[in-house]
Order: sequence, then C-alpha cells, then structure tokens
Amino acid sequence: MNVVHVHKIIDQSRFRFFHLSLIFWCFFIILMDGYDVVIYGSVVPALMEEWSLTTVEAGVIGSYSAAGTAIGAVLFGLMADKIGRKKVILLCTIMFSLFTALSTFAGGPILFTIMRVIAGLGLGGVMPNVIALSAEYAPKKIRGAIVSFIFCGYSIGAIAAAMFSKSILPAMGWKPIFWIAALPLLFLPFLVKQLPESASFLLSKGKEEEVRKIMNRLTPEEPLAPNAVFAKPAEAAKGSPLAMLFKNKLALSTIMFWISCFSCFVLIYAMNVWLPKLMIEAGYSLGNSLLFVVALNVGAIVGTVIFGRLTDHWGFKKVMVPLYFLGAIALSAIGLTNNTMIAYLLIGIIGAASVGVQNISNALVSQYYRPEVRSTGVGAAMAFGRVGGIFAPTFVGILLTMNLSAQMNFTLIGLAALLGGIAILFVQEKHAYYRQEESTEEETPIRTQIGEIKDSPSI
Repeated sequence: MNVVHVHKIIDQSRFRFFHLSLIFWCFFIILMDGYDVVIYGSVVPALMEEWSLTTVEAGVIGSYSAAGTAIGAVLFGLMADKIGRKKVILLCTIMFSLFTALSTFAGGPILFTIMRVIAGLGLGGVMPNVIALSAEYAPKKIRGAIVSFIFCGYSIGAIAAAMFSKSILPAMGWKPIFWIAALPLLFLPFLVKQLPESASFLLSKGKEEEVRKIMNRLTPEEPLAPNAVFAKPAEAAKGSPLAMLFKNKLALSTIMFWISCFSCFVLIYAMNVWLPKLMIEAGYSLGNSLLFVVALNVGAIVGTVIFGRLTDHWGFKKVMVPLYFLGAIALSAIGLTNNTMIAYLLIGIIGAASVGVQNISNALVSQYYRPEVRSTGVGAAMAFGRVGGIFAPTFVGILLTMNLSAQMNFTLIGLAALLGGIAILFVQEKHAYYRQEESTEEETPIRTQIGEIKDSPSI
C-alpha cells in the first residue's frame, strides 16, 4: 500500500498545463478586481456633476467601498476555510462583477453606495482566496514568482481602467465603463470547470477521489496506483481560525504582517487617489497625470515580476525590506527634481515599492501559515491593510490643506514605506510553515512504502 503526501507531490511537480490554466484564470480574476477598484476614481467627476455631489460626499462613497473590501477580506477568508476556496472565489467574483454592473441602474448616490459596498465585499474576499489557491498548487521552486505574477493582473486592470475611462467617458458617459466589469460573468462556466478546489480542503472532507483526479493531472506520466492512500491532513485545531494566527509563536509575525500590509495600502491608496494632485503641487502639468498613473503601475508590474522571482532565490525578507526602503527614498526624492523622466523613474520605483511589495507580501503570507488557516491568515492581513486604504485619502487630503512643500508631502507619505520595511524585519521566518516543510522534506518521501519503512534496519 502506498501512502501519498499531497503537498510533496505538488511541491516537486513540473510546470504543466494544469498550472498554466490555474494561473490564467486567477490572473483574469485579479485583473478584473483591479479594474473594478480603479474605475470609481475614474468616473468621480462625472458622478459629482450628474448627482450634484460634494467632494466630501464623493469621498464617503469611496470610503464605504473600501470598508466593504476590508470586511469581505475577513469574512470570506474565514468562510473559505469552512466551505472551500473555489466556492468562495466563484461567489466573490459573481458579487463584484454583478453589483458593479447593477450600480449603473442606481438612481442616486444612496443606492449606488449600497451596490458599491456589496461589490466591495466580493473584491475584498476574492483576493486572499486566489492567493491561497494559487500558492497551494504552485511548484515550490517557483511558487513566489507564480503568486506575484498573478497579482500583476491588478496593475494591468488599473491601467485598463484608466485607458478605457479616457476613451469611453467623453463619448458615452460613465455607465459603459462599469458594464465592462461584468465580463467575468460570461466566463463563469469556464471558471467552474477549470479552477480546482483546494486539495487540503478536499482531504479534510474525505473527498479523496477528487484529490486523486487532481494529482493525476499534476503527474500524468506517473498516475497514482489504485491502492494509493492519501496521508491524512492534520486535524483542524479547535477554536477560531483567527486565533490560530497567534498561537505556536506566530503572534509577532502576524502583527508584523498586518502593519506591513497597512503600510502598503497607505502607499497604494495615497498614490491612486492623490498622485495627479501631488504632481501638480510638485510643479508638473495636469496633462502628465495619466502617464504618471501608467508609470506607477508599470513599476508595480516590473517590480512584481523581477523581485518576485528573486524571492525564490534570496528569500522574502532580503527582497522586501530593501524595496520598502528604496520606495521611501524615492518618495523623498521626487519633490526635489523637475526632470520629467527622472520623475517617471521615481514613480515607477514607488509602484514597485507599494503594489509590487504587496504582491510579494501576498506570496509570503500565503506560504507562512499552515494550509488549514492560510485563507484566514491572508484575509486578516489584507483586511487590516485595507484600513490603511481608508485612512490614506483623508490623511493626504489633510496634508494638502497644510500648504507644506511638495517634498515634505512626499516624505511624510514615505514614512509608511519606512514603517513597512521595519515591520518585515521583525517577521520570524523560523516559525513559518514553509521552513517546517524544508526541514522535513528529506525525511519524508513523496510516496512511502509502509512495509519498507517497517522492515528498514534503521528504524
């Protein structure tokens, strides 16, 4: 009788069509997530004119939407550990796609805000579960790179939102821009068929036949033997999954992840909401605002792909900490230059040190915790991070009323990057789940012959 350790097969698997399909659909979901998040900021002027909104009222709508994403990150992170990640991903995708499209039929700001909050629940819930699912099935050697690459979709979605808004808004108004967000609903049958359920979750529910089918897709040249038996997953600890994030010497790292994520979202939302205004304060023309947004997201993509790949060789902390500090330096320096090309470069670095670092952090957090609480761990970190997303627009707005110099504004925002880098320094990798796997991978073979072990003279 063969005993099969599922996570060992996944860790040592070769890159196959199974992985390509998973990456494609996860990338698509995150792309639409990024598109949905950014389109509101693109159409705010049109909404303010149509509904006679003040800047405060328009900001409140954005804050409520951000609060919805924070609640969704926790709610659906916990739910996924109970009902499965695939089901939650599908549910969240339907929520943010459907209610974003339905919000165009709102007759006023109140119903529109309700629709945006519901869509925000889905936007917040889909991210941690896509992270957890893609991390679970990625081969170990390229796991960080795969998860980071998938989250480049967020930046591409943001760029698409800006470009579509520029071309569609003047001619057709704001509603068609929101209808595009419903695109995932057309591909729902493909998502249902192509996305696998978490193997750990299936084993915990006794659905071994479904796991067998997934494993045979991973190793088609060496299908599992008919008498193969799956090693039983560790029994779920009693109590709240959230409480598990603070046990077994994980408390310090959990808090540091939350602070790091908070810092990242302060940077992300400060740049997404106020970058054009900040650049005008620094002496640049309004006409360059779109190109600065593009530069920010191109930097995020390049930073994610390049530095995400380096984490597989150097480790997460050796990449994330210097990148955070580099972002703080770039933010402090941008107010000192009037050279447009240098400004584009510095904005690109800031993109790498904000969205890029967050994408890499997603990969780190998803591998730090055990599979049974992985969605909860990622969801909790991102929920705390989204508090930074709620805080940042108001914080920068207050800064702009104080008539500080452009350099001082950017430097104060850069303190968030400094805080994030310090937080990651205190993460204790020795307690990480992936460290435990490394310490035992040579002790436990992928498929162990029980009889051979019992007969072995070394035992």
